Amino acid sequence: MKSPFIYLIACLFILTATAQKKSISLDQIWDGSFRTQGMTALHSMNNGQQYSVLNFDRSSRSTSVDLYDYKTLSKVKTLATSQTMDAIPYFTNYIFSDDESQVILETDTEPIYRYSALGLYYVYNTKSKSLEKISDDKIQEPAFSPDGTKVAYGRNNNIFIKDLSSGTTKQITFDGEKNKIINGITDWVYEEEFAFVRAFEWNASSNKIAFIRFDETDVPEFSMDIYGTELYQTQEVFKYPKAGETNAEVSLHFYDLNTDTISKVPLPKDYNDFYIPRIKWTKDPDVLSAQYMNRHQNSLDLWLINPTTNQSDLVLTDKDDAYVDVTDNLTFLKDNSFIWTSEKDGFNHIYHYAKDGKLKNQITKGNWEVTAYYGYNESAKTIYYQSVENGSINRDVYSIRLNGKKKKRLSLQEGTNDAEFSADFTYFIKTYSSATTPPKFTLNDSKSGRLIKNIKDNSALLETLGAFNYSNKEFSTINVNGNDLNMWMLKPANFDPSKTYPLLMFQYSGPGSQQVANTWSSSRDFWHQFLAQQGYIVACVDGRGTGFKGANFKKITYLNLVKYETEDQIQAAKQLSNLSYIDKSRIGIWGWSYGGHMSTNCLLKGNDVFKMAIAVAPVTSWRFYDTIYTERFMRTPQENPSGYDDNSPFNYPELLKGDYLLVHGSGDDNVHVQHTMRMLEALIQADKQFDWAIYPDKNHGIYGGNTTMHLYTKMTNFLHEKLGDKRMN
Repeated sequence: MKSPFIYLIACLFILTATAQKKSISLDQIWDGSFRTQGMTALHSMNNGQQYSVLNFDRSSRSTSVDLYDYKTLSKVKTLATSQTMDAIPYFTNYIFSDDESQVILETDTEPIYRYSALGLYYVYNTKSKSLEKISDDKIQEPAFSPDGTKVAYGRNNNIFIKDLSSGTTKQITFDGEKNKIINGITDWVYEEEFAFVRAFEWNASSNKIAFIRFDETDVPEFSMDIYGTELYQTQEVFKYPKAGETNAEVSLHFYDLNTDTISKVPLPKDYNDFYIPRIKWTKDPDVLSAQYMNRHQNSLDLWLINPTTNQSDLVLTDKDDAYVDVTDNLTFLKDNSFIWTSEKDGFNHIYHYAKDGKLKNQITKGNWEVTAYYGYNESAKTIYYQSVENGSINRDVYSIRLNGKKKKRLSLQEGTNDAEFSADFTYFIKTYSSATTPPKFTLNDSKSGRLIKNIKDNSALLETLGAFNYSNKEFSTINVNGNDLNMWMLKPANFDPSKTYPLLMFQYSGPGSQQVANTWSSSRDFWHQFLAQQGYIVACVDGRGTGFKGANFKKITYLNLVKYETEDQIQAAKQLSNLSYIDKSRIGIWGWSYGGHMSTNCLLKGNDVFKMAIAVAPVTSWRFYDTIYTERFMRTPQENPSGYDDNSPFNYPELLKGDYLLVHGSGDDNVHVQHTMRMLEALIQADKQFDWAIYPDKNHGIYGGNTTMHLYTKMTNFLHEKLGDKRMN
């Protein structure tokens, strides 16, 4: 046993060391002080021996596409640089032609919605060093034809093709009109919920384009006031189908470049109300794959369609009692057999099907999830993928033979491992991070996973953080309502278990999401670090409905969004409040978007547990949210009214007892400020006091200029006033 004197000296040493360290300030979180270095727009070249990245030179404020050798990691040459281009002061992305002799350079972009943007685009020829502007107007989603002779793109809701040899441009659709018809570019709800913008695809022979046409005529419009700086505000009016309302009517079309004709694909079967969430050409230039999904999204059909013969073959149907997820994992092999991922055995796994849809093999199996599909090495008959086999908060890279044998773990560090494989699958660049290690980039051998060379790390950031009172996340599980839930907790660096601390819980909780992950910090995590410095304990629990623990765990919330999620957060808070170092009279919760809905519900339904809540850009009624997302989990309001209303917080505002801060951006095209306005009115009529803030013209992310700093300062001050010891401020 150590003597009391030695123990006292040790305690004094710890306190002195802690006192000498600096505290993170709010402005440092967003001024780049803790920014990580990465590899932007990484692309493996066709030869499998080189890769390219997008580099930014801060001194000259120019950008370049630089080529590196896998073996030596040395720079081979600069393929394109804005320093030699008078027309382009900088570019923000690049797209190679199939033979890599040409590259599309993106510049002067302006966002439309979450994924879509308008921009100016140029074609740069890496051999002749010539630069050609694709269009004088801003356009969307330019794509090379496979033979590299043409570029197709969207403009003003129509599709155009530029011939790079003659320089001529041909318009191929003519009925595009804002808020009515869109050709080849997705509408708002497809973009947001199916996560793609370009809805046209070249075939392998460069003589056909398949595209989806959206008829939005009957879709209800939503309008937002844009206040700007002028005397009168303007309005942004766009088509937004809310739950139970009319969707755009979609149809599939082919454009034949040889005959200059467009043909409409007849419905392959009697679909009533349906989506086309993906199209993709097979290896056969005359066969397109198209995925058709019913409106309930619990049945997905994969069709192979020949535009020449008008033959449509149904090769696969994926069904689920709740819903089927749409992915980008469909991969056609040389024999037109294909790789598919599905949750049909209760966990997301990889399957191999013959070209006629007959199941050849379930490649991966087990009570764990495949989280990413990287690709297939034809010569080695090997598939590469990522999974949570080593625990649901971790990610590892694996290889496995097409027959499901010889599985090999290619990443050995516990945390989050991701991979970018060379074109010939000889190498992969691994990105690794954990809760204690910022991203590291290494070159690895694809057969064994063996480290070949270190490329880049963020050791300088670790050195910087070493000077701060930085707390490591403590990962654990907590048994709540009969389920072992993943949890992390942040304690003050000078944590004293004999004292009591206020507890702030953070969560998102949306279907299939994950906040408890062994990965490096985001800016939001650094705010939690800041709060830990200020004397708070911050905890996060992933409740039922979140992802990577199997379909049953994820889909239990079907038809009752936020019901079970709310119960889990309330119960978790009750259990945490029993810890000797938690002050059960000072427990709060916060969240953004779905998490804002959750924090609101928890404050109302858990009013005996939570003293305060912050809700940023919250959903307050699923009746106000879009069709694809909401109906995937809830069906329609007409079919499931109680599911929509029983957990809508503006239907029980009288339950509010604690302190509530409600924040929204008035220009939020995703979760409309309508949600907050309805919640405010309900609270007012219930005679409940609250705090609130509206950020003019800001979207769902609420950022731009000083906005982020202002928002987090407001939230910090609210926490200090309502939850913390006021001496913290």
